[in-house]
Amino acid sequence: MSRPILEVEDLKMHFPVKDGIFLRTSKFNKAVDGVSLKIQPGETLGLVGESGCGKSTLGRCISRLYNPTSGSIRFDGQEISKLGSKKLKPIRQDIQMIFQDPMESLNARHTVGDILEEPFVVQKIGDSAYRKQRVRALLDIVGLPARSTTRYPFEFSGGQRQRIGIARSIALNPRLIICDEPVSALDVSIQSQILNLLIELQQEFSLSYLFIAHDLAVVKHISDRMAIMYLGKIVESGVSDEIYRHAQHPYTQSLISAIPIPDPHNKSDRQIITGDVPSPIDPPSGCAFHPRCPKAQDICKNQAPLLIDRVNTTSTACHLILEPPSI
Repeated sequence: MSRPILEVEDLKMHFPVKDGIFLRTSKFNKAVDGVSLKIQPGETLGLVGESGCGKSTLGRCISRLYNPTSGSIRFDGQEISKLGSKKLKPIRQDIQMIFQDPMESLNARHTVGDILEEPFVVQKIGDSAYRKQRVRALLDIVGLPARSTTRYPFEFSGGQRQRIGIARSIALNPRLIICDEPVSALDVSIQSQILNLLIELQQEFSLSYLFIAHDLAVVKHISDRMAIMYLGKIVESGVSDEIYRHAQHPYTQSLISAIPIPDPHNKSDRQIITGDVPSPIDPPSGCAFHPRCPKAQDICKNQAPLLIDRVNTTSTACHLILEPPSI
């Protein structure tokens, strides 16, 4: 197997929480709390979880929009978690992001042409004629007309704005793109178009994706492997189809059971999660999911489970799974 394009080990992002008159740090918001994952070249890893579980924070740490508290981020074998802005600049060409809300991520005061030229200006690539040529080519790749260069983001629909965001993300020929819920703000009728565009671009440009979403049906459509995240930790990971067929963790099972099935005669029981997501400032002891888990036992309250490889090609962090690790 080839070397992973991305390796994350025990990554943590703890935001200080300040209170009192002197705004002293009293606690930490443990948004990402010891995450490890790998992405192979040309692979899509889906990252799934409820809102507030730390998915987007993890993506921003990997792209170095945030400086992680601790842990390792290796891109193509190079450690990038501690690099300064000067040394990060060439690496930013290889790691790009597509954001959730295309209207918020595009500068409303700039034309589409200016927005798509900016990556080349920042990286000092080509002259004005070359940049304008590349902008027209990018618009064609994502299915927008060349006349779009003189228009502003507010003149486009949500799906068209996301196409502009995608065009910007591929402008510098990156190798890894972090897709931070790129279709959740779009109409259902447009979501499939954007997903199919991402798949086509991946095949054409040999891209690797970290695809962040809360909709498992969307992740199943686009991902080779998936990782389930809960309260800053990965609780299950593995091949997407295998997790859908044989989910081991109670949290994953409940997420899958909540996917609507277009069959009125299907009477499958849903595993409804009760309660609210605990605060990452004061997470529960032991397994973070135990206050909401219908199968929780005493060990779950006192001891945090390890993410262990299982014989069915998945890794699960749960005390209730008794099958031995694979050899």
